[in-house]
Parts: sequence; C-alpha cells; structure tokens
Amino acid sequence: MNTEDDAGFKGAKLALFLGQQLVVILRDEKPNLSFPGHWDLPGGGREGEETPFKCVQRECFEELGLTVLRENIRWARRFGQAGTDVSVWFFVGRLPFDAVKDIRFGDEGQEWRMMEVREFLNHPKGIPEFQDRLRIYLREREETAGQEKPPLP
Repeated sequence: MNTEDDAGFKGAKLALFLGQQLVVILRDEKPNLSFPGHWDLPGGGREGEETPFKCVQRECFEELGLTVLRENIRWARRFGQAGTDVSVWFFVGRLPFDAVKDIRFGDEGQEWRMMEVREFLNHPKGIPEFQDRLRIYLREREETAGQEKPPLP
C-alpha cells in the first residue's frame, strides 16, 4: 500500500538506526500514558491531513531534532489495531551514526539514548508492539538478503 493513500491512519512510529544502533526515548512517567517509563521509538499521532511519512518525519524532528528524508526510509508497513478499524504505520529508517551529534531532544520523554538492537528487542521496558514490529522487519530483511528489494511504498 502506498503511504500517500492511507487517509484513515491514526499515527506513525520510526525505528531509526544511526549506524547499527537505534535511537530510543524513555517515556515520561505520567499515569495517563500507555507504557509510562518504557523505551519508545520516535513518532506519534497524526495531525491534520498528514501522510504517514509526513507524520513520522514531523514527530522525529519534534522529538529528536533530526530530519528524516524519504531516501532514509528502508521499510514501511501499515498495521491495524486489534478490534478496531484504526491503522498505524511503522517505518524503519537509517541515518549515519554521526547524525547523533545533531540530536536536539524535545520536550516529550525523560531522555534519549542509543541502544543496541538486541537490547531493545529484549528489554523488559521496551514497548512490546514496537519490539514485535521491528522483529518482523528484521526477519523479512534476513529472508530477502541478497535478493533485489522491491521499491518502498
């Protein structure tokens, strides 16, 4: 599905690799938040008529001060929310490791840090649905290693 055609999505998240590590954000400890105090990925809710990519691009800039371009995106998938007609998008992107010097932490979350992929996938305070979605990407990447990749939506 083309990300430009999804008018009904609710939000988008980005597993952003800087080199071989992920940028993660420790969520605030507010009781009204889902998964307070857990390690999260950049992203959030849709504003106005944003496309999924524009949503995740804006959120990444607001939360980390990083600009992600379309050519930085390696994978994108739409996920339905169980029991609802709501959908969200999950992106995987990559920037060079030296982009870490450009991070300007926003006002959401307690802190950010670089985390090894294995640590994020196994962290007891990682958000399970994002851990699962990243596993799907990694599994598909492994299965298609050496094959010509289809263009991203």
